[in-house]
Amino acid sequence: MAGIFKAYDVRGLYPSQLNEDMAYKIGLAAQHIYDDEDRALATMPNTIVVGRDMRSHSEPLEAALINGLRDAGFDVLSIGLATTPMNYFAVGHLGALGGVQVTASHNPKDYNGLKLSRANARPVSGDHGIPLLESSVQQGNLPKAAQRGGLEHGEVFKEYGEMLLSHLRRPDGSRRLKVVADAANGMGTLYLPLLEAAGIDVIPLFFELDGTFPNHEANPLKSENLKDLQAAVRQHGADLGVSFDGDGDRSAFVDEQGTMIGSDLSTALIAGELLEREPGNAVVYDLRSSRAVAEYITQKGGRPIRERVGHSFIKATLRRENGIFGGELAGHYYFRDTYTADNSLLAVFEILNLLWKTGQPMSSLVEPLRRYAKSEETNFQVEDKQGMMDRLAERYSDGEIDYLDGVTVQYDDWWFNVRPSNTEPYLRLVAEAKDEAQLAAKMAELMSILGEPAD
Repeated sequence: MAGIFKAYDVRGLYPSQLNEDMAYKIGLAAQHIYDDEDRALATMPNTIVVGRDMRSHSEPLEAALINGLRDAGFDVLSIGLATTPMNYFAVGHLGALGGVQVTASHNPKDYNGLKLSRANARPVSGDHGIPLLESSVQQGNLPKAAQRGGLEHGEVFKEYGEMLLSHLRRPDGSRRLKVVADAANGMGTLYLPLLEAAGIDVIPLFFELDGTFPNHEANPLKSENLKDLQAAVRQHGADLGVSFDGDGDRSAFVDEQGTMIGSDLSTALIAGELLEREPGNAVVYDLRSSRAVAEYITQKGGRPIRERVGHSFIKATLRRENGIFGGELAGHYYFRDTYTADNSLLAVFEILNLLWKTGQPMSSLVEPLRRYAKSEETNFQVEDKQGMMDRLAERYSDGEIDYLDGVTVQYDDWWFNVRPSNTEPYLRLVAEAKDEAQLAAKMAELMSILGEPAD
C-alpha cells in the first residue's frame, strides 16, 4: 500500500502510490466503515457525499472513487469542487451516511488523498478507521453489491454560505474592516464571495484555483508561506490577515502589524467570543497549546479540556462534553454549530466579530495572551522513540508527568511535551517557560538529550 493509509486519512503520491485503481478499491472498501449507528443517525442512510479539490488528478480519482462506492451499493451525491468543510457540512446538513473529499490538503502538487467522514460528519477513526479500510483493501475483501448505487449531482454552497454568514454580529455604526486573505491558489478561493458578503473590504491574494501552487505552498503553518500575506497587510494598512490551506479547512492569522498569531492564541480568542454568548461551556484545546489558553478560557467562564493532538480526539471529546468549540495548534478550529467539524471560515468570522465588538486592533487583543515564552514544535530524529520518552520521564521525574500524548512534564514555571510521529522516526518537542531566557536554557537542556533538531 506504499504507506498511503495514514492516521486520519489516505494520502500519497499520484499516480505511483494513489491512483484510480486504488481509489476504486477504497470506494468498495468503504462499505466496511459504516455501521448501524451511522444509518440510525442519517436521514439519507445510503448516501455518500463526494467532493474534490482543484488538483489536476482529483477529477479522475473522484470518478474512480465514485465508481467504487456505487459498486459497493452506495448512492453518491457529487458536490464537485468543494472545500473539505463544505463536504462536512453537506454530510451533516443533508443527513448523509458519510462523505469523502478527494484532496491532499496542504501537500505539494504531486500528492493527492481522501478524507472520509461518517454520519453527522463524525471522523472515521478507531474500529471504523483507516486501518480497517487498509486491511479490507489488502485482503481483497471488496464484495460488490447486488444492485449498483445511483449518482446525483448537487451543490451546497448557497446553504453553506447562509449558515456561515448568519454567525456575523457586526454592530451598527462599526468601522468597516480591511482584511487581506491568501488562498494560496487552493480551495479557499471559493470563500471569496462569502468574505465579500461579510461587510469587509477584502484584499485577495492568489485566489485563482491552481493545483500546482505557483506562488507558495498551501501550508499556513510554515512561516515562509505567510510572507506575502504579511507584506500585503502592512502595505494596505489592513486590520487582519488570514491564510487558508489547500483544502480550506485550516486558517492562520496575522495581526495588523503583520505579526503571526499562534493558532493556540487564536483558539483562546475565539473561545472567549463564543463563551461570552454561552458561558459555562466546555472548550477543547490540544496539549501543545500555551498555558494562557486554559487560563483565558477559565477567565471567560468556560471549562477548558486538554486533549491529545488529532482531529478525531478533539471531535470525540467535544461531542462527549457537548463542548462549544475546540482548536488545535495546526490551525484547525472545530465548532459545535458545524457538526463539531473543522471550519476555517467560521473562525475568521468570529475573529471579525471580536474586532467589531471591541474596536481594538488585533495586536492589542492578542498581547495579553503572550504572557509566556513558547517554542515552535521541533522535530528530532529518534529511532527508539519510546526509549527516549522513558529517558526524559526519568530525567524530569520531579515534575508533574502525564502520558496523554507522548510525555508531558510540568513545573510551576515551565513545561514541555514530547510526542511521537505516527508515520516517521520523529519525536516532536514543544516547550514553554516564564520568559525567553528560561525557554532558551530549557530548550538547550532538552536538546542535550534529544540531539540536534531534524529540520
